[in-house]
Amino acid sequence: MTITWPSTLPLPTVQNYAVQPGDAVVRTDMEAGLARQRRRFTDVPSIIGVRWLFTRNQFAVFEAWFKLYAKEGAEFFDIDLLGGIGITTHTARFTRQFDAKLFNGLFWEVTSQLEIRERPTLDAEAMEILLENPPELLMATITELYRLVHEKLPGPLAW
Repeated sequence: MTITWPSTLPLPTVQNYAVQPGDAVVRTDMEAGLARQRRRFTDVPSIIGVRWLFTRNQFAVFEAWFKLYAKEGAEFFDIDLLGGIGITTHTARFTRQFDAKLFNGLFWEVTSQLEIRERPTLDAEAMEILLENPPELLMATITELYRLVHEKLPGPLAW
């Protein structure tokens, strides 16, 4: 059974949001000359620092979900998080117990760290397109194509 972040709870705030990719490279210093480096792993987890602001009721849901579904943070779960390609679903688990502080007497400020199994990134084909074409030019071209199809061309062609 896939565990998911409760849809009734907000996503993490951007305050304190930080991504720390894991180290996939091992480095060996040499007596003379350049150090040697090699890739040890193809998939390494990343750590994301997160912060939520919950109402009292949301905090009650979070605490129960954390205890019962996330098994005190030990279980992986799916959650939408911000990354380089926007907000996408990540598979994550807590690396430590959360910290909760009363904020302005109305909200609970909850902070923790999530371990991300694999950060979603551009695939090789999309990266090649973006390396060869500035994203601004691609967006302008998409906008022009939309205008051409939906505004300038006549309706469906009759055969």
